[in-house]
Amino acid sequence: MGAVFFYHLTRQPVEVTLGMLLTKSLERGWRVAVRGTDPARLDWLDAKLWLEPEEGFLPHGLAGGKFDAEQPVLLTTALEAPNEPACLIALDGAEIRPEETDALERVCILFDGGDGAAVQAARGQWKALTSAGCKAQYWSEDSGRWEKKAEA
Repeated sequence: MGAVFFYHLTRQPVEVTLGMLLTKSLERGWRVAVRGTDPARLDWLDAKLWLEPEEGFLPHGLAGGKFDAEQPVLLTTALEAPNEPACLIALDGAEIRPEETDALERVCILFDGGDGAAVQAARGQWKALTSAGCKAQYWSEDSGRWEKKAEA
């Protein structure tokens, strides 16, 4: 069973943190699904990821193409990702089911600390997932670097 890492964004925008997590996941040899709730937001992230990082390349694609199953990183709103990810990154309150964590190495939930509704949604996800027996960690960047603040 993989762990669920909650990332409370207070300093960096989502595309910067997402880029960092994607780079680290790919370095581990993991395929990744990035699950969002809004196709327009995923289109925007797709464009941002083609520009980041400056010194590298993040191979990725938007769901709906004929090569979805081959994508190292697939941006999607679907609950099932055809690229067989080892890591699932959820944005904007996208649903994470407790049973999904069994088949994954890692689940990451990114939420905007400046958005009260996003913070409340993340708290609800923490409670639901930990109550279902999922291992979870809460990470904050308040100090200027990522620090683990809680674990369940």
